[in-house]
Amino acid sequence: MTCLSTRSRKGKYTVNRFQILLMGAMAVGCVKQVDVESTANQEKKLSVNSMFDMSIPQPKADKKPLELKKHGDTRVDPYYWLRDDDRADKDILAHLEAENAYTAKVLSGTNGLQGEIFQELNNRIKKDDSTVPVKNRGYYYYQRYEGDGEYAIYARKPGTLDAKEEVLLNGNAMAKDKDYFAIGSYAVSTNNQILAYSTDLIGRRVYTIEFKDLEGKKTYSDKLEGTTGQAVWANDNQTVYYIKKDPKTLLGYKVYRHKIGTSQSDDALVYEELDRSFYTALGKTKDDAMVVIYHSSTTKKGASILDANKPTDTFKPMLALEDNHEYSFKKLGDWFYIRTNWEAKNFRLMKAPIAKAADKKSWQVVIPHDPNSYLNGFEVFRNYLVVADKNNGNNRIRSFELKSMNESTLKFDDPVFLAGFRGNLETDTDTVRLFYTSLTTPMSTYDYNLKTGERSLLKQTEVLGGFQPSNYASERIFVKARDGKDVPVSIVYRKDQFKKDGSNPIYQYGYGSYGNTIEPYFSASRLSLLDRGFVFAIAHIRGGQMLGRPWYEDGKMFNKINTFTDFIDVTKGLVKQNYGAADKVFAAGGSAGGLLIGAVVNMEPSLYKGVAAHVPFVDVVTTMLDESIPLTTNEYDEWGNPNNKDSYEYMLSYSPYDQVKAQDYPHMLVTTGLHDSQVQYFEPAKWVAKLRDMKTGNNVLAFQINMEAGHGGSSGRFRRNKERALEYAFFSYLAGIKQSGEISEKVMKQNKG
Repeated sequence: MTCLSTRSRKGKYTVNRFQILLMGAMAVGCVKQVDVESTANQEKKLSVNSMFDMSIPQPKADKKPLELKKHGDTRVDPYYWLRDDDRADKDILAHLEAENAYTAKVLSGTNGLQGEIFQELNNRIKKDDSTVPVKNRGYYYYQRYEGDGEYAIYARKPGTLDAKEEVLLNGNAMAKDKDYFAIGSYAVSTNNQILAYSTDLIGRRVYTIEFKDLEGKKTYSDKLEGTTGQAVWANDNQTVYYIKKDPKTLLGYKVYRHKIGTSQSDDALVYEELDRSFYTALGKTKDDAMVVIYHSSTTKKGASILDANKPTDTFKPMLALEDNHEYSFKKLGDWFYIRTNWEAKNFRLMKAPIAKAADKKSWQVVIPHDPNSYLNGFEVFRNYLVVADKNNGNNRIRSFELKSMNESTLKFDDPVFLAGFRGNLETDTDTVRLFYTSLTTPMSTYDYNLKTGERSLLKQTEVLGGFQPSNYASERIFVKARDGKDVPVSIVYRKDQFKKDGSNPIYQYGYGSYGNTIEPYFSASRLSLLDRGFVFAIAHIRGGQMLGRPWYEDGKMFNKINTFTDFIDVTKGLVKQNYGAADKVFAAGGSAGGLLIGAVVNMEPSLYKGVAAHVPFVDVVTTMLDESIPLTTNEYDEWGNPNNKDSYEYMLSYSPYDQVKAQDYPHMLVTTGLHDSQVQYFEPAKWVAKLRDMKTGNNVLAFQINMEAGHGGSSGRFRRNKERALEYAFFSYLAGIKQSGEISEKVMKQNKG
């Protein structure tokens, strides 16, 4: 839970962007049980019910007070020294390693559960698997996995699926002997002959682009360093556009034109984003006619375009950027179809002739604004328009016949689900490809015939280990917030493990920032919680867009406190409605969701037995005052600009690091990655140090740092499960589930039965 973009501190967390981010490089499952001293005074040092051995010395960071002054206010930061942008300071690295060692020891009692859950997670993964092929320019492209391979193999077949496979990239071979490896993206030239691909070997999301001759006749030495990973081809099959990152802030802001066979130093700068509150991205229209630069800030979005047949021409705005106007477009013939919030808070769809698109007076309404429906996205084909929206918080897919605009709503099986577009690279078709999932339905890919209404299932992710959807149930409820607003909550549980009598443990997840909506999607790893009796709840709090754009705006800037109080009120509502036990509530969040966790445990720590904060954005004021930190300037319209006194004071009132106080906190697991580019490692490091110094009580505070990874944690489809198993075992152990093998054996028998 992604993450989507993701603190984007967004990342994405995408549906994938919405995966829980769990870090960890140490094989804690191999640590032996720590002996507890049997002395009389040891009892006081043990946590509740002697769950953890609190006699183990906790790492203590030195205090080196630094005064930070702003607007006549002085903050004293005793742990600012833990920041090292080079990640090379020996004292800091030693402190982080000490934290890892402490976590391994204090959580050693969970080793059996960790190993058991880790095995469960891996056993559900189909080793030999592949994605549904997508056709583009006469080739079928797909990814596949082999055996115990951690990484995907990217391949294609010409003309037909019966043709001989051409391997484009073998991630397993490329990752050999590397601590971290990730393929960013790849793009094939218009003539299908040259591959541009990007890799990251650190986890900072700074990519190197390289090139490969797919006919095997040439070798390219070109290397484009310090990029965002995207590469877009012009139609001459020699020119590539890419974005270079600022080496300090890691903001991608310069678009370059590169010609194959030349040095990167000779590349032409074709666009530079001077406003550092903007993100920059690249794309190309489906018909290969135009190269597109996307400009995106919190409140303004737009695009610049270039004829792909004229690579040396100048990019020109499709429509000049305007304050509080967000638009995007798709091209169909001589028309642009435009998603816009111009006079439409929840967005509407319009169209305009390409030649007149720069003048909004020429725009024509296609789908009018609906205050009860938030327009997410759309696809346009030769004869059909397909729209994805949220109607009162429920996902919906509608199709329209372009000539008549006759409308039909696509039918799905679950009352609460997630559906969207996937792999629609051609416009000359009457079929739309969709992905579909729910809390009880694994990710599925469908082709939907817009003419006949027939739906064809192409693939559903196979979940091994005896999974049966009928064993699980999901619900959508609403919980009343303290100001009267109804907060949607998506719930899933295992039927034979759940009793609505207030006895089950609850795992509550939330995010609540950037308008990112945590959707009700299926997670195979989540089954390890559900099978142990957990009720899993997603709180669709303000700051996301589950109920449209107003829901987002009511949880940002000077309304940010609503995000935290919504989450707290959902916790109380779930307990009141008997979905779980008041003394067995657990909460988790990552990135900006880690900010959420940090805020709520400062506000009402007694509500939670345990929490997990992954790559948490917790030092809000200091970070947002430092423009050298990646992403800071992009996010003034999300959090506020603390250079303004009112924003400073409001942000200070909830910043988790600044609001740590002497009180009992729940059991806490905090994770980060040393090379994180979205939320720097020193934010959680400082937070943990301050919590250790100030918190009362004997609850455990464990901090794990992945010394080889960044914001997304470990790479590899199997080994990342070790990190997830740590969190699940931590919560399960606290919930009283301690005996290795007992739960799994029972559930497996029920599955087989």
